[in-house]
Amino acid sequence: MKAYPKYFEKIRIRPEKDAELKSHAPLCQWDGCREPGTHRAPVGRMKEGEYFRFCFEHVKEYNKSFNYFSGLADTDVARFQKEALTGHRPTWKMGTAGGARFSPDFAQSRSGRAGYYRSVRDPFNLFNEGRASTPPRERKARPLEAKALETLGLDTKATGAEIKARYKQLVKRHHPDSNGGDRGSEDRFRDVLQAYRVLKQAGLC
Repeated sequence: MKAYPKYFEKIRIRPEKDAELKSHAPLCQWDGCREPGTHRAPVGRMKEGEYFRFCFEHVKEYNKSFNYFSGLADTDVARFQKEALTGHRPTWKMGTAGGARFSPDFAQSRSGRAGYYRSVRDPFNLFNEGRASTPPRERKARPLEAKALETLGLDTKATGAEIKARYKQLVKRHHPDSNGGDRGSEDRFRDVLQAYRVLKQAGLC
């Protein structure tokens, strides 16, 4: 006679849920930790899409002290919060009091009975021939973009081609392989990279 019921012969131990994930995961990036890094944690502002790999305990500790706006001025934080309400898309005031026009081209002259009706859109400028066209509206640089342009030694009117050319010039000058070990040049190189990343994310180059 067996010392245990026959039902115990069919018991199967359920494998650990994350066993396979842990076997393929890299080591935790926390100093001194040898556990598998199964959880991702964002690196921070201006490095969107880049992540650290931590174990469960250390990712909790990292998240407690993580601050996306670390090092950012209060005015920039307030502007970010305000723009977040509209998904960081441009907005316009309602009505005509502000003088805003939602289309650059309007018919200024009409013939016959429709002479009074001057608010019809004229996207192909059929009724406005001979008149001076409205100059394109300049894009106003935001504080971070203006600071990035200043870092590259450019003004707010710089084109995308000028920004790229200036960036390549500064990278060649301050790259660690060509600066002769100058720490000041190394810091300048880091500032140039960050400034170009800001301008690229803003769509200016």
